[in-house]
Amino acid sequence: MEERKKDHIRLAFESQMGRDQIDMRFNYEPLINPHLKDGLPTKEFMGKTLRAPMWVSSMTGGTKLAYQINRNLARACHEFGMGMGLGSCRILLDDDTYLKDFDVRDVIGDDLPLYANLGIAQIEKAVLRKTFTPITDLLNKLRADGLIIHVNPMQESLQPEGDILTIPPIRTISSFMEKIDVKVVVKEVGQGMGPESLKQLLNMPLEAIEFAAFGGTNFARLELLRSGPAEQDYYGPLANIGHDAYQMVEMVNRILEENPTSLCQQLIISGGIKSFLDGYFLMNKVNLNAVYGQASAFLKFAKEDYDQLRKFVDYQIKGLELATAFLTVK
Repeated sequence: MEERKKDHIRLAFESQMGRDQIDMRFNYEPLINPHLKDGLPTKEFMGKTLRAPMWVSSMTGGTKLAYQINRNLARACHEFGMGMGLGSCRILLDDDTYLKDFDVRDVIGDDLPLYANLGIAQIEKAVLRKTFTPITDLLNKLRADGLIIHVNPMQESLQPEGDILTIPPIRTISSFMEKIDVKVVVKEVGQGMGPESLKQLLNMPLEAIEFAAFGGTNFARLELLRSGPAEQDYYGPLANIGHDAYQMVEMVNRILEENPTSLCQQLIISGGIKSFLDGYFLMNKVNLNAVYGQASAFLKFAKEDYDQLRKFVDYQIKGLELATAFLTVK
């Protein structure tokens, strides 16, 4: 007790806060609830039960580090009850050499969602060639619950090795879903999506939409950094275009006002999520069943030993517990 009081005296002046530091997104309600003694409430999402409303967003595959990273991430998902999207599985379509880097079903367990991941260019090729067996074989080998399709025309355009799309992605996705019975999630890769794209996706029987909004890793910018100075000067402004997660939440809510019976009823809100408070705010702001996703934040710790990743996730969950008990969204 005495030591604690000494700490209070010593730290009192360092703890001064100004009005301009208030997070205006929340009401702090200290009288309504106790601390959560049983942890976070569970959430039904993608047909399975999550113990934390968090999603490990697709990030890596086919590198020397992928084996360790994916296993650490799957282990964290298993321990804390989160869902996981694998990085691009393109490398597995024709060759099983790197299958072990992605094969984490035994680590995450059967009770949590695990999704494979392919780019829209690979889906377009499958639709044009009418060859879907490599994709179904991939899903079976990974024992995945479904497939994330990442849509990235801007990245492909700026990537020296990029694929050129010949069909509007929305048509490709629709044709694919007509030919193959698999749960599908559609995401962008760091610039988000505008209202017309979201409207059309919400009217499709998707398992979920993932935002991958502006504010996190921007793959158009990443590809420009791989190119020369001239490309960076000419095309650099394109990387500044996009929609952040808050804008996309507002777009979705407006679309739902016009069409409350949209076929897609689940969201993964990712892109620019810097803390559990960002995730908590956006999940409670949107009018659909939602979890929040992160990629680079998980990747930072997954490259190291598991204990560092475990601490990171544990801090987020404890923060979510406090937010759930004592904060309401304005």
